[in-house]
Amino acid sequence: MSFIEYGDTIKDGDTAIVFLGHESMFPVKVQHGTVTQTKYGVIRHSTDLIGKKYGSKVTCSKGGWVFILHPTPELWTMNLPHRTQILYSTDISIITMMLELKPGSIVCESGTGSGSLSHALIRTVAPTGHLYTVEFHQQRAEKAREEFREHGVDHLVTVTNQDVCRNGFGVSNIADAVFLDIPSPWEAIGHAKSALKTEGN
Repeated sequence: MSFIEYGDTIKDGDTAIVFLGHESMFPVKVQHGTVTQTKYGVIRHSTDLIGKKYGSKVTCSKGGWVFILHPTPELWTMNLPHRTQILYSTDISIITMMLELKPGSIVCESGTGSGSLSHALIRTVAPTGHLYTVEFHQQRAEKAREEFREHGVDHLVTVTNQDVCRNGFGVSNIADAVFLDIPSPWEAIGHAKSALKTEGN
């Protein structure tokens, strides 16, 4: 399973979205032998999820039903565990457009935060681009690395735990674009300039 490549069948270890309604959905890590509780009853991963098609309508133990959706950056933004305030899809689409990102682009981001923007940037630059994302907070950086690995996109992103205002992005003259979402972005302008190609954004 990957957030950037659609897989037809639910597999053990996948992250899936349990859809109860437009105002009620949540992510679940699919694991053999595990059960998930919903207001409609239990979902048994081994029999109700693994091997079924994404988009399937699954009947829970109390007779109610849910849909199991393949994850996308948009669905992840709506359901991710909030470690920080996040950007939502409307703003993300504008940012991606204004940065002129496309497949193959190299982009630097700080801070990583909850990874909402990061997932969208990764999908945009895939399959040959790369995201360099810097997070000041160690636990947030470690959690982001873990999620990127679980979501099958870790080969497209480098997470660095450091202060971008003091230490920069760890790269020079390679980025097509830089995005700063930090308390004092003006303090990182010099490092952003160093990371950018001459014609970067």
